Amino acid sequence: MMGWVFVFFAAVNELIGVWGLNLFSKKRTVKNGLIYLGGLSASFAFIYTSFQYLDTSVAYAVWTGIGTAGAVLLNMIFYGEGRSWSRLASLGAIIIGVTGLKLLS
Repeated sequence: MMGWVFVFFAAVNELIGVWGLNLFSKKRTVKNGLIYLGGLSASFAFIYTSFQYLDTSVAYAVWTGIGTAGAVLLNMIFYGEGRSWSRLASLGAIIIGVTGLKLLS
């Protein structure tokens, strides 16, 4: 159970890092850089810690899947990226795959 908590925190911090990257790419300030680097650094620390509890392949795949799906959703909701059916279906496939990996491990 503890391993999944670390994966969850890794994914949340990855999304913070992606948000910071978006901010930093638009306006290069120290604050935006710290959000970007801090989020991604914390994400790597949490995912690394999760490897003590979970198989590396499963933890890494779930982490990247949550991060990818989360980044797509954040950009759709807050930054107006496209919402085509094919894009939403692909996002659904990622979510189904990540859920399957978690349930089967």
